Amino acid sequence: MATIPQARPATTGASARSRRRLSAILVNGALAIICLLWTLPTLGLLISSFRTRADITSTGWWTVVPHRDFLPVEQIDLGRGFPVDGPITLDQVGATVTDEQLRAGVVLPDGRRLEWANRRQRIIDVQQQSWTSNANFTLDNYQSVLIGREYTYKQPDGTLVTDQGQNLSQAFISTLAVSIPATLIPILIAAFAAHAFAWMRFPGRRLMFAMVVALLVVPLQVAMIPILRDYTRLDLIGSYLAVWLAHTGFGLPLATYLLYNYISQLPRETLEAAFIDGASPFTIFTRMTLPLSVPALASFAIFQFLWVWNDYLVALIFLQAGPQSQVITQRLAAIVGTRGQDWHLLTAGAFVSMLLPLIVFFSLQRYFVRGLLAGSVKG
Repeated sequence: MATIPQARPATTGASARSRRRLSAILVNGALAIICLLWTLPTLGLLISSFRTRADITSTGWWTVVPHRDFLPVEQIDLGRGFPVDGPITLDQVGATVTDEQLRAGVVLPDGRRLEWANRRQRIIDVQQQSWTSNANFTLDNYQSVLIGREYTYKQPDGTLVTDQGQNLSQAFISTLAVSIPATLIPILIAAFAAHAFAWMRFPGRRLMFAMVVALLVVPLQVAMIPILRDYTRLDLIGSYLAVWLAHTGFGLPLATYLLYNYISQLPRETLEAAFIDGASPFTIFTRMTLPLSVPALASFAIFQFLWVWNDYLVALIFLQAGPQSQVITQRLAAIVGTRGQDWHLLTAGAFVSMLLPLIVFFSLQRYFVRGLLAGSVKG
């Protein structure tokens, strides 16, 4: 006897769609929160780099957004030497306050706020709450950082002080002189090595490749002292060559492994056809392997450039340069040590150091995922 199939309830499909929609909302919401948390510090750094020294030291960067705050509407001059040990009666506002209250700021019943404007001069600010925005942007910070322009600021006692800015332009050029060769040299050597490991057959090939992979776990700090001794004997300390060789040596294992995974997946038939047509191994490498491996090359270039650009330890140990040859991380560290209170210079210098890596990443990011996934799928 044939049985009639039961109709599937429509609510089942609706509940499945609701669960998928809820999952998508949760995942996208979590990703949005993570992106926001990663972006906020960078946004704060960018905004702070355009603010004046007085605004940075007195208010947070988020105050550039319109908000309600207490603003001075008038001042009360008590006269220099006015005693503040006991209660202070202010007939102008009809209130009696103390020195401690004026230090912290006291709100009156009518909504006004009293605070010391200059305690030494015995001047009190009478403030009233209103809408405001601390969007006083300026380019003076970047001019002081990039070309060493002088800047003037007012101290709490009202005196004006003129100071010399930091010239990071030379440090920027020195960092480029270190980063570009230290990125191109390991890419070129690793591309040759990866092509050899992938398409050439020679004794010890597997053992040598295993040694390359094993070098990935060797930390830079372990080999720093032996390398420093060798550089001292060879009189390389203080030269760009020392930094290039150090970054090349410790970047080659990752570069070789990454490029090998990509180059080994290139179509064998194409390379064999070129070889049959009379192309030499060098011609195959330069005319076919390198152009077809652009995603992997760009992916490693991003890694290597960011690593070298943000490096401080290798430059500090091997370069040991003076102020005219220091890389940008050394100059920023020097600014923190000597001008830790000058946040307007620190934020501008930090954002200048971020600008070129961001340009490199966004220029090559279309190749980034393709290069990272090289060799991950076999089929």
